[in-house]
Amino acid sequence: MNDAKPTVPFGYRDVAPEEKPALVRGLFSSVASRYDLMNDLMSAGVHRLWKDAFVDWLNPRAGWAVLDVAGGTGDIAFRIARRLRPKGGAAAITVCDLNEDMLRHGRRRAEARDPTIAWLCGDAEALPVEDSSQDAYTIAFGIRNTTHLDKGLAEAYRVLKPGGRFLCLEFSRVAAPGLDDLYDLYSFAVLPRLGELVAGDGAAYRYLAESIRRFPPQAAFVKKIEKAGFSHVKHRNLSGGIAAMHSGWKA
Repeated sequence: MNDAKPTVPFGYRDVAPEEKPALVRGLFSSVASRYDLMNDLMSAGVHRLWKDAFVDWLNPRAGWAVLDVAGGTGDIAFRIARRLRPKGGAAAITVCDLNEDMLRHGRRRAEARDPTIAWLCGDAEALPVEDSSQDAYTIAFGIRNTTHLDKGLAEAYRVLKPGGRFLCLEFSRVAAPGLDDLYDLYSFAVLPRLGELVAGDGAAYRYLAESIRRFPPQAAFVKKIEKAGFSHVKHRNLSGGIAAMHSGWKA
């Protein structure tokens, strides 16, 4: 008889499922004030191009209800709103994040950028959002931090309307030959040091590198999205697979 208690990954550590949400909240609280600056530094600004490509693929429509999950600082929400503005349209955009400190930072940015965006504190695995209420569900660099990936995907499916779009941007598995070794060196030798110097928390960025390695590669993630009920699931690699976008539709 196996009496071992279930665990979930938190970086290279295995922790009890009930422990992970608090660990994730603590990690992002520690870096919230420097989060956007660190994104620019650690990607040399390339994350902005990835997010632009993400919103390009979403191709938002005026009148949509869009839920951006784990989007605390507002980068995706602001891009969606900005994309619609020249067309004279708007969407009902809600940002939902587990971390109040990240949301606070996003709200401050929204005062100058787009005060119409709604901000909601909630867990990706138990969204405080009605069934079949959203035209699009977006999540950028957040689904990797869920405790149970299958529950996060099930919630995405639940809140989408029939015909609604699931779109995820996440760090993924490098596919370009030779780039993987350089990327590993940067991830484990440079990134934590940069995090310590700029954000005062090298451990948070060590976790980032570790959690990427434990996240399913592109094809395996496609299968998980399909298992959650989505159809027409596909992915697109960015920067040789350093990041990847995954898309699916609710029937």
